Amino acid sequence: MILEADIKAQLNQYLQLLENDVLLKISAGSDKLSNDMLALMDELSTMSSKIKVENTTLQRTPSFSVNRPGEDTGIAFAGLPFGHEFTSFVLALLQVGGRAPKVDQSIIDRVKAIKGEYHFETYVSLSCHNCPDVVQALNAMSVLNPGISHTMIDGAAFKEEVESKDILAVPTVFLNGEPFGSGRMTLEDILAKMGNGPDASELADKEPYDVLVVGGGPAGASAAIYAARKGIRTGIVAERFGGQILDTLGIENFIGTKYTEGPKLAASLEEHVKEYDVDIMSSQRAARLEKKDLIEVELENGAVLKSKTVILSTGARWRNVNVPGEAEFKNKGVAYCPHCDGPLFAGKDVAVIGGGNSGVEAAIDLAGIVKHVTVIEFSSELKADSVLQERLNSLPNATVIKNAQTKEITGTDKVNGLTYIDRETGEEHHIELQGVFVQIGLVPNTEWLADTLERTRMGEIVVDNRGATTIPGVFAAGDCTNSPYKQIIISMGSGANAALGAFDYLIRN
Repeated sequence: MILEADIKAQLNQYLQLLENDVLLKISAGSDKLSNDMLALMDELSTMSSKIKVENTTLQRTPSFSVNRPGEDTGIAFAGLPFGHEFTSFVLALLQVGGRAPKVDQSIIDRVKAIKGEYHFETYVSLSCHNCPDVVQALNAMSVLNPGISHTMIDGAAFKEEVESKDILAVPTVFLNGEPFGSGRMTLEDILAKMGNGPDASELADKEPYDVLVVGGGPAGASAAIYAARKGIRTGIVAERFGGQILDTLGIENFIGTKYTEGPKLAASLEEHVKEYDVDIMSSQRAARLEKKDLIEVELENGAVLKSKTVILSTGARWRNVNVPGEAEFKNKGVAYCPHCDGPLFAGKDVAVIGGGNSGVEAAIDLAGIVKHVTVIEFSSELKADSVLQERLNSLPNATVIKNAQTKEITGTDKVNGLTYIDRETGEEHHIELQGVFVQIGLVPNTEWLADTLERTRMGEIVVDNRGATTIPGVFAAGDCTNSPYKQIIISMGSGANAALGAFDYLIRN
């Protein structure tokens, strides 16, 4: 039996939702992974009379495709879709089996309107919590449009293929054999990259809002819900719903919930917002803000949204170390997510820049995968909690270098080392490496607001106790503000606070 009892019980409930027959075509060899795949297929066929299995030859072995009888959908899994990808597999079964993808009708129409042949391939690691979004989006597109096909490829199962393509970050997507994109992408993001995103005129024609929220993380979601509950016209425009928590794996300090994971919480936030009459505009970035009779927010696509009040909740992102080689080798050895990209560096030497909690936690996680991990800390002491430092110091394949100023990340076509300066002696040193993980804190996403409103020297928006900024009618919340603590629960509270402040402003004005 390949499936554990509890997983099998959950899967059995989902399989009851199958409306039509599903044919699994498997391409297997004599290796252990192939045998496990055959065992999984056999087990599935015994769990539902609607699932049939047949042997075939696919582009990769071991792999299998998920089809309607007599019709190939183009959905394939190369390797076993366990870990974070198990949900992708279950959804593929259900959608091929007749359950419509949970996607807005406007997006479905755009997918169906695409003409031509598009074969996508997504390289993943099963520990990557960003990869399922991409896999599920492309699988849904394959279900909706016969001209689109998609194969998920487990990098650990096809190491030679991954190395031949110099893939050092997941998810990495190829389209018709050429690089398409890397990192988390929603279905709307993919459509936009294909030139099938919403037209700017569709957004520009919208009536003015009472409250327009810019940003879809915990602060933005909270602000949108609190505003909508007041019965006022509310819109939310966001590059990606969930914001930074999409890149957070374990969350253990969200009061009332002992443990959850970032993507799961992000999905809950979006679901909650959709319970209210909120106009959601995803995959959009703000480019300019101006106070006129109404407050105008111009998007990067040229559309201009108008509102009586605006709540800025654009959050923060990983801070760059800003040395030569970082930008050049991003996704070619320079990485920011140890959970996602760590497995691609199995058996290799890597460094982590940053000795705070994030950096030390990353080093601890990586030590279980890589050959050796070196922590590069600028200061004379690590800033991480003592319990994390004790754990790091106990690891036989971890080294800490303090008082080290990173000078350059070196390489040719990919990372081959890191140069640093000893801040005590001034001496320059070089470490041979295959990967560098940057973990040096956060920077607020507020560059587009330069010279518009008051910000701190760190770029944080200055707000008062109601969330109001220095522009009347413009409020801000969450990690983009000068709040001293950057926590999910604090961001949610500040989002609610800003929405209530905006509502009071509307009443008075």
